[in-house]
Amino acid sequence: MWHVDTAAAEAIAVGAGILGTGGGGNPYLGKLHLQRLLREGAAPPTVVAPDEVPDDALIVTVGGMGAPTVGIERLARGDEWTVALRTLEKHLGRRADYLVPGEIGGANATRPLVCAIQTGLPVIDGDGMGRAFPELQMKTFSIYGVKATPAALCDVRHNTAIFPDLPDTATLERYARAVTIQMGGHAGYAFVPMAGAALKRCVIPHTMTLARDLGAAVLRARREHTDPLDAVLGIVGGQRLFAGKITDVERRMAAGFARGAVRLDGLGAWRAETLTIEFQNENLIARKGADPAGGEIVAAVPDLICIVDSETGAPVTTEVLRYGLRATVLGVPAPALLRTPAALAVVGPGAFGYAVDYRPLPGTFGVGTDS
Repeated sequence: MWHVDTAAAEAIAVGAGILGTGGGGNPYLGKLHLQRLLREGAAPPTVVAPDEVPDDALIVTVGGMGAPTVGIERLARGDEWTVALRTLEKHLGRRADYLVPGEIGGANATRPLVCAIQTGLPVIDGDGMGRAFPELQMKTFSIYGVKATPAALCDVRHNTAIFPDLPDTATLERYARAVTIQMGGHAGYAFVPMAGAALKRCVIPHTMTLARDLGAAVLRARREHTDPLDAVLGIVGGQRLFAGKITDVERRMAAGFARGAVRLDGLGAWRAETLTIEFQNENLIARKGADPAGGEIVAAVPDLICIVDSETGAPVTTEVLRYGLRATVLGVPAPALLRTPAALAVVGPGAFGYAVDYRPLPGTFGVGTDS
């Protein structure tokens, strides 16, 4: 058990931004909200390990749903996820005992901590992705059999929607995405109410701690004038895939997602080479060359393709990709729960329309050279 103070919030935002693989919501905005509440005197949120949770406890995932590009232009009210939680609790006739992030990526790592301050509930040290993914059915909770409904959404005006019973999470994704678009492209959610026993079976554990430690390593490297990219790889594992300058960004809104591609022209060891990364909120596939349809694949989902500032190690999310930025692309092996046949059917390249085989990056998620 540990508590999130302002320093931990700073570190979590950096670490979750890197783990978010471009998505999950802007981590800077999430950090500012969390730190403001703490500076105003709010009790620091409590983070507990999954094995501390009673089997009969009620756990709910909370966070934000929508396109990151909308989230940075249309600021959240700041309590949408809490209103969604209260709406879900009213439907269930029972209060939640714990909160758990649906994904550890981006602002969706800090939103459950904000909700914890607003409700007094502890937050589970773990999540359902070990990163961020664009669709609800891509959480390990759903992959391994936890029912997604009942579920609730809330918009910036506190309009709410409840989904009492749907056959599967893919159906909830379609319905909730359509409602989110009507809510302006962004909404707070409370999904996947589950018992403690179910949580322990399918949660990716200790990812809040990982985000904190990852961010702290980057911030320490900046202070000590050492290489922040070495610090990242020393905590989370993985490798440098490419380093260069962003020379083209194609980004559009489609079906409630930020979709597009970014091209980097190589520098240093990658001079005269080009890398193209396609994204749907999150970075999905990285290929050598300027043609998104061709070229050797160097990494693909569910492995993490993380774009960071080459000098500072700061995460570069899809909504802030820009021409001229010098960036490094890191490849991090996916958590083991995302590499099973059941998971790859939902989060592998084929789930995003890529007719390619998944070739896992070497290493172990969360086990770096310092471990």
